[in-house]
Amino acid sequence: MKAIANFVSRIDLLLVTAVFALCAVGLMAQYSAGGLDSSILWNQGTRIGFALCIMCALASVRVELLYRYTPHIYVAVFVLLLLVLFIGVAGRGAQRWLDLGIARFQPAELMKVVLPMMIGWLLTRSQLFNRNLSLAIAGVLVVVPVALVYLQPDLGTALLIAAVGVFAIYLGGISWRTIGVMSVVGIAAIPLSWPLLHEYQRLRVITLFDPWKDPLGTGYHSIQSMIAIGSGGFVGKGWLNGSQSQLDFIPERSTDFIYSVFAEEFGLIGGVCLIAVYAVVMIRCFVIGYKSNSEFGRIVAGSVAVLVLVHLFVNIGMVSGMLPVVGVPLPFLSYGGTSMVTVLAGLGLVMGVRNATRT
Repeated sequence: MKAIANFVSRIDLLLVTAVFALCAVGLMAQYSAGGLDSSILWNQGTRIGFALCIMCALASVRVELLYRYTPHIYVAVFVLLLLVLFIGVAGRGAQRWLDLGIARFQPAELMKVVLPMMIGWLLTRSQLFNRNLSLAIAGVLVVVPVALVYLQPDLGTALLIAAVGVFAIYLGGISWRTIGVMSVVGIAAIPLSWPLLHEYQRLRVITLFDPWKDPLGTGYHSIQSMIAIGSGGFVGKGWLNGSQSQLDFIPERSTDFIYSVFAEEFGLIGGVCLIAVYAVVMIRCFVIGYKSNSEFGRIVAGSVAVLVLVHLFVNIGMVSGMLPVVGVPLPFLSYGGTSMVTVLAGLGLVMGVRNATRT
């Protein structure tokens, strides 16, 4: 009993309750999106169970131990990213996966969590480098994996890694003046990046402004998704009663466009409630980071909160026609294992930061 009580004490109940609620909603949405196929529930439920075990395991690991081995973890994930370019498994026009025989996974997803850990480690090693040099090295640590992921090509994941990495550097103490200069340079570089985009990526950007120009081609995803969300109205059509999803109009409805299925069935009220639960997860991460007595813990917890936030913002913006379609999953709801493991592993790290603060 004492061991069980000790284990429970290391789990943040508010965070875990919100996670379980989101996972339950995700299983409901998957069952509907998958055409009432119970095997989907089993497969996704297995992934969730595995990811929850990783979350609980990481919550029990001492932050000092993670801090010590962070450079080794970063190098390992970086090597996996390199391997993707040479022996990665191709699918849907991209080479993003490594095949382990029993499962496939995307190393780029792991980098979303490992990168802020590495930046946190670097920026707290003041005895090795001065502050300006540390920030410059941190910038390199962000740019190189972003470039590798972009080459897969996977623009959506590359932008997410960049966003999390930049925020981690911000939490590390970068000055507002530097942030301003970087923002101006970044905005000025946007036109220059246009030739670097692949043709299909340019089409996605163009389609954002006029999806009806090619309603049966490049604009089909956005149009059908917006129709589904709009038809849900205020209260939705009810679980399993979404015509757009059940009649197979929504493309990729189990993965990137799962929110369209949910919004059609549960409407505006359901969408607001769902976002509120996500907000609980993010706010709790921010609070844990704020209370952390170490800079490393503050950077990791804050970055995980931003990871969830950016996923949520980009995915909902994408399916509602406000952002280009970039293939970003919705945490806890989209079908797949690597993304689920990544986000729950990040939350496990956050709980580890909380436990270190309490002791």
